[in-house]
Order: sequence, then C-alpha cells, then structure tokens
Amino acid sequence: MTVVKSPSGIDVYIARGQQMVADAEARRETMRNKKFATIAVHGLYGLQEALVNQGSINEPLYLSSAQHFENSDHMEAALAYQMPSWTYSRIANPTLHYLEETLALLEGYGFAGQASCCVTSSGMSAIFLATNPFVGTQGSQRLNIVVSSRCYGGTFMLFSERYEKERGIEVRWVTDPHDLAEWQGLIDEDTRFLFGEMPSNPGLSVFDIEQVARLAHQAGVPLIVDSTVATPALLRPLCLGADIVVHSVSKSMNTGGLAIAGAVISRHQIVSKVGSDELRENFALYLKLLPGRDFGPALSPFSALMVLKDLHTLRSKLDFLSQSCLQVAQFLAQHSGVTAVLYPGLPQDSGHKLAARQMQLVDSADKSGQPEQRYGHLLSFRVKGGAQHARQFFDRLQLIMRATDLGRIKSIATIPAISTHQQQGEAGRKLADIPADLVRLNVGGEDPLDIMQDLEQAL
Repeated sequence: MTVVKSPSGIDVYIARGQQMVADAEARRETMRNKKFATIAVHGLYGLQEALVNQGSINEPLYLSSAQHFENSDHMEAALAYQMPSWTYSRIANPTLHYLEETLALLEGYGFAGQASCCVTSSGMSAIFLATNPFVGTQGSQRLNIVVSSRCYGGTFMLFSERYEKERGIEVRWVTDPHDLAEWQGLIDEDTRFLFGEMPSNPGLSVFDIEQVARLAHQAGVPLIVDSTVATPALLRPLCLGADIVVHSVSKSMNTGGLAIAGAVISRHQIVSKVGSDELRENFALYLKLLPGRDFGPALSPFSALMVLKDLHTLRSKLDFLSQSCLQVAQFLAQHSGVTAVLYPGLPQDSGHKLAARQMQLVDSADKSGQPEQRYGHLLSFRVKGGAQHARQFFDRLQLIMRATDLGRIKSIATIPAISTHQQQGEAGRKLADIPADLVRLNVGGEDPLDIMQDLEQAL
C-alpha cells in the first residue's frame, strides 16, 4: 500500500487550520452585524458553506461518528487541536458546529465582547459541565458555592446530592434572590461561583443579574445564569455582566420537542479563582475540547439538527407565546378558583419591575420607540383548596397535556411537588418555595381562548 504524505509535513495543516479559523471569524463578524432573527435563520451557514455541502440550503446532518484524514500529518494536527476538525463526534461534529455557532451568536447578540458555545446531551449535562471545573478539591479547603434556591429540581439535586453530600462542597442557598444583601452575605474567599435562574422554574422568580454579577466579580468568581425559560430572544445575561449562560435547549428553543439537548455559552476571559489560562480565555471551547471530551456528554447530531430547525423561528415564536401567556396569566389572576399567579409579566408580581428592566423582545420597539416587554410562556399558579384540589384540577384537563416537560408548542401542565421537584423532599421544596398546590403551566401555540376554556372547565 502506498502511503501519501504531504512533503510540507504537519506545518501545512497548521497553516490550513489558521486560515480556517480566520475564515470562520470573518463569517462571524459578518453575522454579528445582522439582526437577531437573521442570525437565528442562518448562523454561520451561508452560501459558501452550502456549496461545499452539495449545495444544500439546510445545514447538513453528519451521522458518521468519525472523520477521515488525508494522511498522518493531518491526523496529528487535528488531534493536537492545531487546526479545526471534528475528528470524532464525542469531541465535535459539523452539525453540532452549526448549532454551537448559532447559539453563541444569539446569546452574544448585543454583547461587546466575544462568546463561544459548547452543546451537550441535555440541560443537566450542561449545568454539570459549566460548574464542575470550579469545584475541584484542593487539599482540605472547604469550598462553597452560592446558589439561588429558586431553581429546577434537577439542579437542586446536582448541587445538594452530588456536590454537597458526595463531594463535601458546601451549598449556600439564597432564599430570596431579590435580596442583594443575602447574596453578598454568603460569599467569602472559599466561594467558587454564583448560580441563579432567570426566570426560575417553576416559581418564575427573578434576580438582578447586573448587580449579582458585580458581587461575583468583586469576589473573583464567575456568575452562571440558567436562562432556559427566557431564551436569548428575551434575555441575554452576558450583556448584563454574567460570565456563563446555560440552557436546557430541549425546552423553549426546541418547541417541537423532538430532541434533548443542552448548551453552555460563555464570554471570553471569564473571572475565576481557579483553572488554567485556557479555561479563562475561552471557557466553552475549553469544555468542548477537554472536560467534554473526557466526560463524554456529547449531543447527537440528529438532535442538533432538530434543534436548529426550531431555532430558526425563535424570536417570532417567543413573541407570540409570551403574549398568549400574559393573557392566560391575567385570566387566572381574576379566577376565584386560583389563590395566586406567579408570572413576572403581571404588574402585581413581586418581580415585575426587575423583570421589566431585564426582559425585552429582542429588536423590538413600540410606537414610542421603547423596547417591548415579553416575559416568556411559563407561569405557575396555586389552586384554591390545597393540594388535593390541585390534583383534581390537574386530572380534569382535557386539552392541556399532563407531563413534566416545558417549552413545548403544545400546552403542558405539571404539579412540581409530585414531579420535577419531588425528589428534593419536603424540606427542599420549602426552601425553594414550592407548595403542594402549585401548578406549572407551559402556554403553547394554541389559541389562548381554547387554553383558558380548558382551565375554566377544570377549575
């Protein structure tokens, strides 16, 4: 067998890689000057990308698990990360690349710096990858993390069970995320990161990202924000000072519900007390090429393509769904069978003013030129009569689906105390302010009148 090897050796591939990096950056710069909706449709996939993919106007699906190399020099340069490649789908894949670049551009829209993305197999794997590098044990030092207790049940279990009980990392819960003094009082020299959801699932609680980021940076640690419910169509935490944003991409970005996926999007040059220069310089790329490679939470290329198809219409969907959700929230707020509605779009909600300052439909303006407020398509409410009445209401739903999911184009309800937050126990639910009579409702794409009719008959 004749082995074909470049006479120029590995240097020719390193030079090719440098040109590939430069070309990609030029394309990113072009897209950064486009509007949000245009970025969601195209990402980095343009005319030239289409021509090298048999002219396909859609991002191609690469199901092959591994890449063929021209020769040994090409392989060596690629596996040494000296040139862009996809090598093996546990590390990278062309379809994943298109999704990552689109998410980085969307989450970084309006941000003065640069952002990068690492997609993962689920939202929980994204949260694990985003937090684990900061909590490696160093001698006998007692590490701690400061976390809003108003968070998803899976996040609560990761921090309380896997980190605190199994690894001895102290979790300091912020019981009132509105209270900056509480955040500040829990931070000390052993704190490794701050973490909060905006808005939270299921209580739709909000916090001041800009001010909490300031506290984090004064302590030399990053602020990590889970922005799953808002999506970058309504909120971009990097613009407010956050270092890292995590998403369960399975949710509002993927309204069709055909894939499970997660994402970590980070600004370049994050703040951290620990880690290498590579970690600080480009955290998402560091995750992708090193911890992500070793832990193996890779996203399926098919799932990435399903997400991309839904992502193209993100702005218009979040606009429509948010307006429908506000109508439903207003209906429930006036209903005699409901004792409380949790939705930051309602003026009487405790987080309304703070949410109005931070959550806006991207690239929007009303007649006066002011940005249009949108608050997402998730709300929660308490059913009059307690837990048993909440279950009776839930069982009577005829249009709204009963499931633990959210973000769907079909309306879905759940009772968090017996589903998404069941395993954290009564004490954990009390800490997170999740009563047994609370119902979480994902308002979908149906006509809001039909949604309200189903709620009416069930109540």
